[in-house]
Amino acid sequence: MPSSFSFGRRTGALALATFLLVALVFPTGALALSVTINGNTVALNPPPVERNGRVFVPLRGIFERLGATVVYQSGTITATGSDGRTILLRIGSTQATVAGQTQTIDVAPFIIGASTYVPLRFIAQSLGATVNWDAANAVVAIVPSYHGAPAPPPPTAAPAASEVRLRNVQPPDDAYVQSVRPTIAADFNRRVDPNTVRIVLDGLDVTSQSTRSETGIVYAPPSPLQSGRHRVEVSGKDRDGASFTRVWRFNSGSRGPTNTITLDRPQNGDTVGRNFTVSGHSVPNARVHLEAGALAPAGPFTFTTGTYVGDTVADSNGYFSQQVSINAVSGGRIGLTVTSTDPVTKESAQVKLTLNAG
Repeated sequence: MPSSFSFGRRTGALALATFLLVALVFPTGALALSVTINGNTVALNPPPVERNGRVFVPLRGIFERLGATVVYQSGTITATGSDGRTILLRIGSTQATVAGQTQTIDVAPFIIGASTYVPLRFIAQSLGATVNWDAANAVVAIVPSYHGAPAPPPPTAAPAASEVRLRNVQPPDDAYVQSVRPTIAADFNRRVDPNTVRIVLDGLDVTSQSTRSETGIVYAPPSPLQSGRHRVEVSGKDRDGASFTRVWRFNSGSRGPTNTITLDRPQNGDTVGRNFTVSGHSVPNARVHLEAGALAPAGPFTFTTGTYVGDTVADSNGYFSQQVSINAVSGGRIGLTVTSTDPVTKESAQVKLTLNAG
């Protein structure tokens, strides 16, 4: 009777011979199989093979095309799908783990030459795909899905953050002003689309009462604000379509209105050329901010092309004069906003005119 040792040697030799026979002979019998994903033929190198009625494909060739990442180490295959589901396979083992649950597969993964082969149907279905077999044409058709639902489209890149910032904000951020009707204004550090700009003061949209241009905004409250802390939010899009939202806050006091502004010229409805003078009176030493430009149809004082922005300071008697130059189309409408800011109380006064381009 043969010893257990000699029997083990014969069994091991037989197993080794069988393995070598499979490894060397099987590739010559590989079928001319093809694989499609969403109807598109996948070029796999080396090609898929059939074993025991199952189609096997090279390891990375199918995993990565189904959106999974693969790690192969010491005979263990770990794949992670796009939804975070993890699949574990081992060379020569029919035990697999999918999302932490142990499953049995018909044929274990194996190695031919330098390539590791895995069972196609099991892999595809474990990653949430549907698998169909076209026997007449020897085609394995895979339709990716996500937990039984159509696969979501690839994520779109997040829009680039806008580089628009506010400069020269009035009143300054966290500043205190005595006036209850202060000038609220800001300049943009780069040109924006004025038709998209919105101004919100203490939760109230005041866009329609503001002047908007490519380079900044100006709002003069028509009535006194409550004494206390206020929040200004300016939002919109830059010329590249990137959105921005900027916020600042200030505190206002309880001093009543004292600022006034009157224009000597031009008057509302006047016809002006490309160069004209704006003059008038305000409080002594007032800062006078002027904006003019072609009026956009989107808002009463939204300037598009030909925008002029300038500042001057009234003299000790409150008189000011400023030359304005714009590139306006003859026959079109021109908007003019003149805003005066009291140098002491920061209170605003504003005049808006609609002019005709001559």
